[in-house]
Amino acid sequence: MPVNSSAQTSAVSRWRTTFRALRHGNFQLFFGGQLISLIGTWMQNIAQAWLVYRMTHSPVLLGAIGFAGQIPAFVAAPFGGAVADRWSRHRLVIATQVSSMILAFILAALTLTDVVKVWHVFVLALLLGIVNAFDIPARQAFMVEMVGKEDLMNAIALNSSMFNGARIIGPAVAGILVAKIGEGWCFFANAISYIAVIAGLLLMSVHSPARAAAGTALDNIVEGFGFVRSAIPIRDLMLLLGLVSLVAMPYSVLMPIFADEILHRGANGLGILMGATGVGALLGALSLAARSGLRGVGRLIGISALFFGASLIAFAWSRSFWLSAGLLVPVGFFMMSQTTSSNTLIQAMVPDHLRGRVMAVYTMMFMGMAPFGSLFAGALAKPLGAPLTIIIGAIACMGGALWFLLRLPAFRVVARQMVLSQGLAGGEPVQEIATTGMISQPFSRAENEPQS
Repeated sequence: MPVNSSAQTSAVSRWRTTFRALRHGNFQLFFGGQLISLIGTWMQNIAQAWLVYRMTHSPVLLGAIGFAGQIPAFVAAPFGGAVADRWSRHRLVIATQVSSMILAFILAALTLTDVVKVWHVFVLALLLGIVNAFDIPARQAFMVEMVGKEDLMNAIALNSSMFNGARIIGPAVAGILVAKIGEGWCFFANAISYIAVIAGLLLMSVHSPARAAAGTALDNIVEGFGFVRSAIPIRDLMLLLGLVSLVAMPYSVLMPIFADEILHRGANGLGILMGATGVGALLGALSLAARSGLRGVGRLIGISALFFGASLIAFAWSRSFWLSAGLLVPVGFFMMSQTTSSNTLIQAMVPDHLRGRVMAVYTMMFMGMAPFGSLFAGALAKPLGAPLTIIIGAIACMGGALWFLLRLPAFRVVARQMVLSQGLAGGEPVQEIATTGMISQPFSRAENEPQS
């Protein structure tokens, strides 16, 4: 009995650690609303890809649609970050969610009335991308206002868990709905789902004031880029994230080709494949939520990027549907481990007055590089085939991971100092670190330093 009691106590303790950010009422509202909304978003993603593929059977156009939907994150995210550091992040997120809902209703109406054209999808994807360029930096920066710094890292991991829980449900439902009643109802369901997140945001009681910022918006943008460039750990994380987003993450754009032409399972198979990726990503995010500190996160990022590439190579070689679905579980796991750990470590190092702008650079690297990768993947898939295209990108991803791991000993010292400076464990102010050269100057690892 004492053993059982001890095991139960340990399980309760792990549960509380994993879900500790949910003790904040504002985050509960955000979590519940976003979970419903993101299921709709994933339904629309799958249905939109299938709609374009059904109308064109063109991998180039699949890549081009992905490019149109994500390129605004590269071009407009810096402006979104500057706005997030000047305006109320709470109100900004409400505005972006309402805009996304309107665009989803328009796409649903065009599809259900059978007048939709490929150029309609292009334009609406582009407009949604512009909205996301303002939404993502604001939403990421808003996290600290919901839970505070103490539970920020856990909230980021739970947010990723929610995103990938929706990735499991959304594609599976979309695969069924597309096969039974068509893509239009998926778009309509997505539009309705935004009501949940908007209601949750309106019910929040959160202090999210507008911020006075010196200088013009362009000055603010330049300041944000300057901080990222001079802060070596943040710069290295951004470079690895940008490379992985460019060469490896576009595998998802080619999923309709694998589902239909290589594995011969159609729209329902596409939902299962994307859902399998979501299972792995959810497990990866939950494993991070269960962590109680930052020790070892730097090494985890490099190793995750390395195994992400290796898992993609194995998937590209498979010609068995269920084996392919199984291989997408580690693909999702390692992809999520790398991106969420990077987000966690960056937010632990950045001062709050720069948070929106730094997260805008994160958005540029995470989402903004993906459209170029989507375009290249779509173009390469036609002459080389989808499997070889994915293998080439995966090899490049593994090369970037090895580069990052080689830099890790130097990375750790400055990363630790920057984390301490943000008050997560006490330490020197950012100004003192900067003036002593601990951000921008070369360095070597001190003995007995805790690992980041």
